[in-house]
Amino acid sequence: MPLPVDPEADLDARSVVLVHGLWMVTPMLALQRVHLGRCGYRTAAFSYPSVRLGLDDIAAKLARFVGGLGEPRVHLVGHSLGGLAILDMLALHPEVPAGRIVLLGSPCMGSSAARHIARSRTGRAVVGRALLDWLPERGIAVANRFEVGMIAGTARFGVGTFLAPLTRPNDGVVCLDETRMPGLRDHLALPLTHSVLFVSPRASRQVCHFLEHGRFART
Repeated sequence: MPLPVDPEADLDARSVVLVHGLWMVTPMLALQRVHLGRCGYRTAAFSYPSVRLGLDDIAAKLARFVGGLGEPRVHLVGHSLGGLAILDMLALHPEVPAGRIVLLGSPCMGSSAARHIARSRTGRAVVGRALLDWLPERGIAVANRFEVGMIAGTARFGVGTFLAPLTRPNDGVVCLDETRMPGLRDHLALPLTHSVLFVSPRASRQVCHFLEHGRFART
């Protein structure tokens, strides 16, 4: 059964787990960790093989990682595929003591770029299994149980623009419409590219604001 959400526990939670996206490694989250540290949060970064494993396997590993921290409540921040891994984990492992969740450019309604690239054998090897495993209905169910915020990018530059046709607006990899999942507590579009979302000080300030207040700053 899901843990009851205690608003006061969420506000008091000072630990954050960050989850990187496709083709990334945890050192690339260093700047985000610095920003969150300045906001008073303790951070831990979850590492996983983003191409080799299926999404449910990643979710299981993430659940063990979060549970191993021994914290009563942990906020979660995921970039791109990392956000999908967080949602998949909470759908399959509702016992995880999650607080608030911030997604950065996660294609919660499915990735048209991944589907297009995966049409060839070489493309499937490049994209891996996890993105193609994603089931949007799991994310919607999670968003109805937890406070989930999305920061999406609208600066059109990235590998997706060269490898797949993307509807506008997009961040170069993920289309804005692909980030608009029903049930989100808040959604914010910033003029950033997909790869800049997880290093931008502007985005990081918004992450901290959502973790504190359950909404993004509008001024």
